Formats: sequence, structure tokens, C-alpha cells
Amino acid sequence: MDPAGHAGDELLAAVAASLSGRLAEISQDVTDHLTAAIEQLRGDAAILGVLRASVRENVTAIIHVFELGVPVDNIEAPPTAIEYARRLAQRGVPAGALIRAYRVGHERFLQWSLDELARQGREVRLVAAAARRMVELSAGYIDRVTEHVFTVYEDERDRWLLTQTAMRAGRVRALLEDRQVDLGTVEAELGYRLRQHHVGLIAWEPDPAQGGAGLGRLERLVMAAAQALACPGRPLLVPRDEASVWAWLPLGRNASPRWQLLHKAVDDTDPGTRLAAGAPALGVDGFRRTHHQARLAQELALTAGPVGPRTTAFAQTGPVALLCADLSATRAWVHSTLGALAIDDEPQARLRETARVFLSTSGSFTATAEQLMLHKNTVHYRIRKAGEIRGRPLQESRLDVELALSACCWLGSAVLQPSPARR
Repeated sequence: MDPAGHAGDELLAAVAASLSGRLAEISQDVTDHLTAAIEQLRGDAAILGVLRASVRENVTAIIHVFELGVPVDNIEAPPTAIEYARRLAQRGVPAGALIRAYRVGHERFLQWSLDELARQGREVRLVAAAARRMVELSAGYIDRVTEHVFTVYEDERDRWLLTQTAMRAGRVRALLEDRQVDLGTVEAELGYRLRQHHVGLIAWEPDPAQGGAGLGRLERLVMAAAQALACPGRPLLVPRDEASVWAWLPLGRNASPRWQLLHKAVDDTDPGTRLAAGAPALGVDGFRRTHHQARLAQELALTAGPVGPRTTAFAQTGPVALLCADLSATRAWVHSTLGALAIDDEPQARLRETARVFLSTSGSFTATAEQLMLHKNTVHYRIRKAGEIRGRPLQESRLDVELALSACCWLGSAVLQPSPARR
């Protein structure tokens, strides 16, 4: 060994001995620095206690490495460091926060070590040799321990998620099946308040990603929906399989969410995902009802196929969603209501859309022209033509006509008559 290197090891051992005498002070400083720098590490007294113990054991272990020059292959993560990784996994703290804690803590500990080295060292050669050895050993320790605790974190996170998902699924199933449950207990277990307004959601991928990767995309979709509606709490989310989730958005006292914000949020996220929403409803009964409506809205979206919008809200499509229960009967009723206007071709589609908007604006030619960006005379012509093709005026059995036109708009070919040119 180079004499300077050997002497550097001796100097490093002396530094370690001095640091050992200040173990409590150093550990507390590193802990305080970590909680100040990394917001996710700020928790209750219990989790902070585990963090302090983990920092103390890690600092102690690195000091021993400095004293003895322990080979990296012989290093094991301290028990409290492993326990802390498990606790963070159980609390859903991102793995990145755990890894960053080791980098930030390493930097802070090196400051203490280098300050002590500068205080003890006299010869530049020896100080440089000791500093190189210090960085080499501490970096090797951090690399080894970080790899270990990250593996522990991932294993615990997988186990915890499976356990939590199974528990949530069981509790949600009991609620949906109208079993007698203790609301306080169920709310505590789910981490979700049932005595408020909710919106039930179903999010799914029409073309599932390989390996279940789509669940992460669906969770992000639900979180985007919650943010768009300014939900006062975290959504309740239960995976159904690798390509779909059930969710409930907490609305608190808000019974009238702005649906256009939900549509925009979905349109701005991953285009490979779809969302169906029930209407806002209150309490446990509302929890069940809005979920049932979300399922009806999803059935509507699935019937419409990929040509429909990415968001289907029961509050905006409720009557049409109910028509999906018997499509053959609905198709016959639409045809009897609209006549030849229900033929599946482009000319009739233009007339149907104009008629739908016209009736939804209380028969206003001006409002219809503005909404469809048409000349007012064009609207007059189309409304007259639609009535001729139907065989009677649109205002006759108006409510039926409006519903039939909505069914055509949402369900398309599923309820339309084939064009004679395609038969």
C-alpha cells in the first residue's frame, strides 16, 4: 500500500473515533436536514421515531466502516433502515423519496466528516488520501444499503397493495350488496368518508397494456378527474382487473359538479383510456346508486364503440343509457319514432344532429345556427326536410323525438337502420 494511503487510513480512523463521540448530535442534525429537505418524510411521531433510529444506525455503521475499512460485499442494511423502508411503503410514500433520503443524508454526513478531517489533518497528502478513502467507503456503503432497502420497499409495497386492495374490494363489495356494516369502521378501513356526496366512476382501457401497466394509467385518470372537480379528499379506487377500476370521487357538499371540467380533464390525459360517471348522490345509498349509474353509462359507451366520446356521464345520458338494456326493442322504437330519419347514412346524420340541437334549444333557429355554425336559412331548410323525411313535424311527440335523436347521437349504428345502399 502507498504510505500516504496507509497513513490516510489511520487519519480516517481517527476522524471516525472523533465522530463516534458526537453520534447523537450528528444523527439529529442529519434527521432534521432530511425532514426539512424532503417533505414526504415528515410524518407522525411514530414514523419520525423510526427515521431517527434508521439515521442513527446508518451513521454508526458508516463510522465503523471508516474505522475498519469494511469491504462493501460484507455490508448489510441496518434493521431499523429496513423497517423504515417498510413503513414508507405501507404509507404510500414514493420510492424516490426513500432513495433521495440516502443521497441527501450521505451529503450531510460527509460535511461533518470533512469538517472533522480538516480539523485533524495537517499534511495535504494525508488529508487528500483520507478524503478519497472517505468518499469511496461511504459511497460504497450508500450504494449497497440503498439497493437493499429499495428491494425491501418494493416487496413490501407489492404485499401491502395486494392486502389493501383485497381489503378494500371486500368492504366495497359489502357496501354494494347492501350488507349491514358499521359505517365508522368501514370509513376508517377504506380511508374514505361515506356520509357525503359522491360520483361513481368506472375507468378502463379498451386496449389493455401488457403486464397490468394500465392500472397506473387508470389511477392517473381518476386523479385527474378528482382534481378537475376540486374534490376535497382522495378518491376511493378499487382495481377490478388489469384493465379497469371502480372509483368514487368525494364531493363533500357539492351536488352539482361541472361536467365540462371532467370532460376536459379526461380529454387532456392518456388517450388510451375511457371513463364512465354516475350522477352525484348522497350517503351510502348514493354510493351504490352512483356506481350503478356509472355501470349503465359504461354499457352505453361500450355499445357506442370507439366513435363515442371518451367520457360518458349518466347525468347527461341517463335515459339513453337505460335504453341499452334492450337494443333490439330500442332500435325498433327509434325507427317508429323517427321513420326514415333513422337511416344510417351521412345526409340523415346531418339532419338528425340539426334536429337534435334545434329541439334542445327550444326550437330556436338562431341558437341552432350559432351552435352548429350554420346559416340560419340552412337550419330552416334542414328542419323542414327532417320533418318531411320523418313523415310528420318534429314537434309532434316532441319528447319521444328528442330521446330518439339522443339515442342516435350516442349509440349510432347500434340503433339505426342500415342504409339501402349498404343492404
